[in-house]
Amino acid sequence: MTDFTSVSGKIAIVTGAADGLGKAIALCFAENGMKVVVSDIHSDKGSEVVREITSNGGDAVFFKADVSKEEDVRGLIDLAVETYGRLDGIVNNAGISADSRPIHEYSIEEFDKITAIDLKGVFMGMKYGIEAILKSKSPGGFVINVASLAGIMGNSSMGIYTSSKHGVVGLTKTAALDYAAYNITVNAICPGTIRTSIWGDAPEEVIQQYAKILSPNGRLGDPKEVAHVALFLASDLARYISGSAITIDAGSHVGKVTPTQWSHPEILD
Repeated sequence: MTDFTSVSGKIAIVTGAADGLGKAIALCFAENGMKVVVSDIHSDKGSEVVREITSNGGDAVFFKADVSKEEDVRGLIDLAVETYGRLDGIVNNAGISADSRPIHEYSIEEFDKITAIDLKGVFMGMKYGIEAILKSKSPGGFVINVASLAGIMGNSSMGIYTSSKHGVVGLTKTAALDYAAYNITVNAICPGTIRTSIWGDAPEEVIQQYAKILSPNGRLGDPKEVAHVALFLASDLARYISGSAITIDAGSHVGKVTPTQWSHPEILD
């Protein structure tokens, strides 16, 4: 089996799906026949994603949810089950970043805000999402947590974000063991530097300069490249993959690129 037809008809929730990686994953899921519950705090942009899906023949609904609030997360899961009758998977993508500064300069309020969304929000999505998947007796249940390279590497001046993403990877590994016997796979995706709206109105030449610094292959990742990995993990092709933290970063996590003079550069001619 070399296609993704096994995902057709699966019911999935994608949080933080109004933009960026979440939007790319929601669109990719829908394009391959999945029914998607699009969730975000931004109603207008989230509803537009649903309109894009349905105008292309897909099936999706929107639910406004702040993943740091338990009542919102429970309402999101309930909406999915009430609308589609069951739940097969959840992509916990919603998250926020933090200003770069040393740990002693962060406030307690900033710590609480970031961890409430980036770690506690993922925990609640897993808790209530997995409960619904178990009750649905899904034959191919899955959980995908969108972490970051910061979930497997240290990052100077990013202490709270990094610790939250490390926590996401830890939850992922533990849950993979907790639910393996129930045919639910649990994996984390750890993207590197991806070209999303986070770059705002930055000039193209600035983006390209950063790409050469941040990525071994000299370019930023495309959100679709992350979405295709999520699609694979949601499919029956990946039923033997669980507890993994999969990097999507052109190799950034393995080390630094050291410029080297080739002895025989003519091989490229």
